[in-house]
Amino acid sequence: MAELKNIIYEKDAGVAKLTINRAPFNILNVETLREIARTLEDVGRDDTVKVLVITGAGEKAFSAGVDVKDHLPDKIKETLESFHRVFHLLAEINKPTVAVVRGFAFGGGCELASACDIVLASQDAQFGQQEVKLGAIPTVATALLPRIIGKKKAFEIIFTGDTITATEAKQIGLVNEVFPAAELEEAAKKMFEGFKEKSPVVLKLTRMAIYQGLDKNFKEALDGVTDIYLHRLMKTEDAVEGLKAFLEKRKPVWKGK
Repeated sequence: MAELKNIIYEKDAGVAKLTINRAPFNILNVETLREIARTLEDVGRDDTVKVLVITGAGEKAFSAGVDVKDHLPDKIKETLESFHRVFHLLAEINKPTVAVVRGFAFGGGCELASACDIVLASQDAQFGQQEVKLGAIPTVATALLPRIIGKKKAFEIIFTGDTITATEAKQIGLVNEVFPAAELEEAAKKMFEGFKEKSPVVLKLTRMAIYQGLDKNFKEALDGVTDIYLHRLMKTEDAVEGLKAFLEKRKPVWKGK
């Protein structure tokens, strides 16, 4: 990969970690968004990666959002194209994605965290879509938040532009778990260790099974999962290995295929 100036990208034992490295507020400009996209492409290609972690450098912010200057008429088309590319890749990556949030997750930062499969937050984290206060529309939030937290709450957050705490975010389903700031990193590591113990190909197909059914009715979604189970999962060595290991009362030896 070409040199990364605005993010830190690390891979270790099946965990890929993407850190937005523009402290203190980790603002997302076009260059940063393109670097994130290149990183997500690499994660998608790497079959050894079992989970992707996205976080922000420092303690003040996960990300306070997209650079306001990049919303002006001469930049907005390029900005939206770069921004939306990140979310298309996140949806297509077929690896579990986890946002680890400290401090501000505002605007595009809130959208980026929301688009991850799991969100872990510190008690000092704050979330908000403040675009309406600047005369802008939170494009991803308008499409994503109603699916995550329901239409009524999504309207409230987007229309008001108000900030909510991590505890409130958990109550409405935007965040999975909240931890004291000093315990967040250790809690995240514990979760990643759990992912490391699982088959990467099974994780990939499980995420694919969930995503394929999100916009379908129950029957269509179930039919889609059944197709993946019979024609993709059961053709993998890991699926058979996992079942045999359970029956033989031993730990599975995953091959990732």
